[in-house]
Amino acid sequence: MSIADEKRTDSAGRLVHVGASAAYDVRVGVGSLSELGAVARAAAGGGRCCVVSETHVAPLYADAAEASLATAGYSLAERVVFPAGERHKRLSTLGEILEGLAARELGRTDVVIALGGGVTGDMAGLAAALYLRGIAVVQVPTSLLAMVDSSVGGKTAVDLEAGKNLAGAFWQPRAVVADVHTLSTVPDDLFRDSCGEVVKHAVLADAPLLDELTAHPLTTRRADEGYLANVVSRNVEIKRDVVQADEREAGVRQTLNLGHTIGHAIEAASEFTLGHGSCVAAGLCMMARASARRGWSSEQTASRIERCVAAHGLPTGSELPTDLLMHYIAHDKKRHGDGVNIVVPVEIGLCEVRRVSLEELRDLVELGR
Repeated sequence: MSIADEKRTDSAGRLVHVGASAAYDVRVGVGSLSELGAVARAAAGGGRCCVVSETHVAPLYADAAEASLATAGYSLAERVVFPAGERHKRLSTLGEILEGLAARELGRTDVVIALGGGVTGDMAGLAAALYLRGIAVVQVPTSLLAMVDSSVGGKTAVDLEAGKNLAGAFWQPRAVVADVHTLSTVPDDLFRDSCGEVVKHAVLADAPLLDELTAHPLTTRRADEGYLANVVSRNVEIKRDVVQADEREAGVRQTLNLGHTIGHAIEAASEFTLGHGSCVAAGLCMMARASARRGWSSEQTASRIERCVAAHGLPTGSELPTDLLMHYIAHDKKRHGDGVNIVVPVEIGLCEVRRVSLEELRDLVELGR
């Protein structure tokens, strides 16, 4: 049965259990934001909570989130709101969030509510990990990218001048509440960009899902919230399975970096004017073509990936100079000495981590054009 044919998901949603070092549930549904307070109370307890959000999302959903939290018995601290955008994912902003939590006198048993997209989840999650040496955080992703990727798995980080996500910590949430209705306020270009990670997950672990997405792109089905909820749930399951097998990215979790080695370089080289999902999609296609031309995979595999990426209106490559991309790859946190671990899509549903030299990777970037 295809995802399109699955039973529609109502406000009760679907639960995906993540059995990490600190196990938690991911609730995906339509209208599940109203359940935030009850979920947080059951998962994190505590007497007070503070909503951390950004300037685009807070006016849309902070009132509803706080109303649910108050109904569940929480005493609400004044929300902490920082400027929206990747360019604010910096140590200076993190410091302001930490000062905000301290000014509101949050204690060790209190809870941070990370309300927003991937930047908010990373920033608020890292702040929770650092504040008082770690307090509870509940992730409430409001973008597709955050729902299917960054809110699950416990990775939190900020960007440094030298590269993306170079300072961070593993800090698992107590719960994740993903209300797909919030996706209705995401601009079309940002929604389309987020589809890059959805395609990546399908290539990584679910060939039928890739075919489904090619035939029924999320960009043409975004109004069907039941369909979105089912796709989000399946993506969370895929990431959950990888995280449970390798929480600290010592082995198989590296496969989640599929498309990211080149993708992060494209993102940084564009000075973050290109979205993360679009860059991952471009990097994924470039690695797929290079792998096929190296004989590591088939041309058919590369073609299937490109068709799904193109069906979502995402880029299938980059015209940025190889020297520029290699500059950023050389400073990426995934570099190990003179080599880099890359993820090769051997076939749909089977990916391998291979170690290559920087010179070999330069050749792959050229082959992938």
